Amino acid sequence: MTTRTTPTSRIHPNDALFQGEKPFPIINTCEHFAGSEKLIEKAMELQAKLEGVFDITMDCEDGAKQGEERAHAEMVAAMAKSAKNIHKKAGVRIHDYSNAFWKQDVDILVPAAGEALAYITLPKPTKVDQVREQIAYIQDAAKKARVTREIPIHVLVETHGALRDAYDIAALPWVQVLDFGLMDFVSGFHGAIGSECMRSPGQFEHRAIAYAKTRVVSAAMCSGVVPAHNVTLDLKNVYQTQADAARARNEFGFLRMWSIYPAQIQPIVDAMKPKHDEVEQAVNILIAAQDANWGPIQYAGELHDRATYRYFWELIQTARVTNVPLPNAAGERWFA
Repeated sequence: MTTRTTPTSRIHPNDALFQGEKPFPIINTCEHFAGSEKLIEKAMELQAKLEGVFDITMDCEDGAKQGEERAHAEMVAAMAKSAKNIHKKAGVRIHDYSNAFWKQDVDILVPAAGEALAYITLPKPTKVDQVREQIAYIQDAAKKARVTREIPIHVLVETHGALRDAYDIAALPWVQVLDFGLMDFVSGFHGAIGSECMRSPGQFEHRAIAYAKTRVVSAAMCSGVVPAHNVTLDLKNVYQTQADAARARNEFGFLRMWSIYPAQIQPIVDAMKPKHDEVEQAVNILIAAQDANWGPIQYAGELHDRATYRYFWELIQTARVTNVPLPNAAGERWFA
């Protein structure tokens, strides 16, 4: 006979299911790139309107005009700390390792906004040693600035060297996301792959690209970090964006995707978020599991234990960050 606990002795899923392990990051399924102060401000306004359902990547790499790199980084730091950054879900992409300004970006951003930045994205590495050096530099800057948190690091896998080292990159400290960068990756084939593979259906069906995407997802999952998918070039076709996000999620296992145009945000979120009926099932199963003190249970004639409980708990958390309505019981038990 299953032993049931009283409400006052319920063990929270985080405590019951991830003892001694690093929980998988539950973060927004969409990140939106914005380069200028005007676009960042508009993105923050939209983020507030949509209740923080997407992240903002403030771009120093492509956003800074030549000769204005310092001023641009200072503007990004100010925006991160501003009252407009209501949800504290704005990160930054710095210059790449080969560019002399990447250290200047870090020297400005970490002391000024290290507690506010949601993450720092490192673009275009060609080998793991470059990422390791950049992370160490960020860690040292954080220590000197007395930043008390780990700043999540997102790494763009958009070169053949980075793809080769993807497993080692994902295992580095502070790494939270592996991003796949399609355009630079296709360009790295020097014409062996046509430009039509920078968009659908080629980006999913060409074997070399499908292999690269599969490798990025596998490398990310091996180290418990989030795999993020590239952009859709067709900016205003929301149906294409949603179709691309659905293929990335359902066929390859990506859990996050870039947006480069405001109209792309909601289609990405809609394609990536859990289905309502599965969320309801997950809540019912976890309520029964929690009441059984996380021992095995039967639900609708099926056996469930800690393996399925972990899956359903992560599903529920993803539903919450993507604004899928949760039954009241879920809020009362786990998110009060």
